[in-house]
Amino acid sequence: MRIILTELRTIFNSSVLLPLDYGGRMLVVTRFRVPVGDGDAFRADALVAHDALASRPGYVSGSLGRNLDDAELWVLVTHWESVGAYRRALSAYDVKLHAVPLLSRAIDEPSAFEPADDGTDLNVAKARSLG
Repeated sequence: MRIILTELRTIFNSSVLLPLDYGGRMLVVTRFRVPVGDGDAFRADALVAHDALASRPGYVSGSLGRNLDDAELWVLVTHWESVGAYRRALSAYDVKLHAVPLLSRAIDEPSAFEPADDGTDLNVAKARSLG
């Protein structure tokens, strides 16, 4: 397992993308099913989408990866300072133009996660005051 994680870090990290260590308060894991023949075009589109997201305030880091066992399965992982920063990023014009078309092709599943590392406080499902 340690070898696989090391390989994934090598594959995901490049001079274009930031390292996996993030320190953010939210991560977004967006998976895509892409035919093998469309992989090169998808990768180019995903890097443009990542650049648009990375330009927004509150972005911490991100990585693009392809599954080692299933070449049609891709993932774009981004880390954000807060849920609000991510939501504001999605409403920015350049993100709507360059990232949302790609994100609309994602597998339909929940994509927003909170860090659950040792020592972090997990979100508690409870009613919140609006005032």
